[in-house]
Amino acid sequence: QVQLVESGGGSVQAGGSLRLSCAASGTIVSLNVITWYRQASGKQRELVGYIMAGGNTNFADSVKGRFTISRDNAKNTVYLQMNSLKPEDKGVYYCNVRPLLGGTRLDVWGQGTLVTVSS
Repeated sequence: QVQLVESGGGSVQAGGSLRLSCAASGTIVSLNVITWYRQASGKQRELVGYIMAGGNTNFADSVKGRFTISRDNAKNTVYLQMNSLKPEDKGVYYCNVRPLLGGTRLDVWGQGTLVTVSS
């Protein structure tokens, strides 16, 4: 069974930094696109960025230049480094993977981790 577990959320002041972790079961991290999303209260879930199996990353314009994504294949973990945080970055952050297993495309989400940014 594929599982994702996020951690690292917390409360910071604007301008601060946080690093979120997404720990996966098995070796799916090295083989699949891992995507970070966030959802603010009362708003739709939005894409933050993703890292491809080959290591390339891409980000939403709202976080470009402030957030980075990296991967530790040995630990089956993906990291979202968030710098220069703004109040509008607050929300629940989720990681997601859609691996193809046994001919079936799964859609796996973690439980989310809360980020609060005060002005």
